[in-house]
Amino acid sequence: MNIILLGPPGAGKGTQAARLVAERGMVQLSTGDMLRAAVKMGTPVGLQAKAVMEAGELVSDAIVSALIGERLDQADTANGVIFDGYPRTAAQADALDLLLAERGRKLDWVVELEVDEAALTERVVGRYTCAQCGTGYHDRFKQPAVEGTCDVCGAHDFKRRPDDNAETVSTRMAEYRAKTAPILPHYEARGLVRRVDGMADMGEVGRAIAGVLDGAR
Repeated sequence: MNIILLGPPGAGKGTQAARLVAERGMVQLSTGDMLRAAVKMGTPVGLQAKAVMEAGELVSDAIVSALIGERLDQADTANGVIFDGYPRTAAQADALDLLLAERGRKLDWVVELEVDEAALTERVVGRYTCAQCGTGYHDRFKQPAVEGTCDVCGAHDFKRRPDDNAETVSTRMAEYRAKTAPILPHYEARGLVRRVDGMADMGEVGRAIAGVLDGAR
């Protein structure tokens, strides 16, 4: 099964993608991670991308699509993939359709995690992590059992991401809407889009996504 998982930063998209990877053997395809890996490995597409980036130019749709195709040809994608950060334009959506068709595959669903912007802002602004082991906490929703002490490793140092503030969340939401606006009509016309309440409990979100993937169309 091949899906596109959409959701603004802080919606829990990464958590749900990791869950699908663990439970279903799917592969998460993040174009940023794939690009860095291809450059490091020196693949044909990676070498093209490296030359473009070293020239200070943006990586073209053609190179990104070639990168996706190169990755889809690897055996570990046989159980299905989760497209993360791609496609972002109508042209990329068309390219993805072609890439999948060439390999006898198809896109099954586009799942969007819907969020309330005010609630999302509270979720993001309040989060922090243990500086030692990375365990996540929240000012309101998940505090350490003993104040100032990590539940997992016992450390006393915590940190917050400098961009976890209300202004940045608002900017990210605007960017997300701008990036998804061109592709949603493309998939809605084909009946592929399903929306899930991204503000629900993580387990509920996971079950809702599973319901979409396991449901008959």
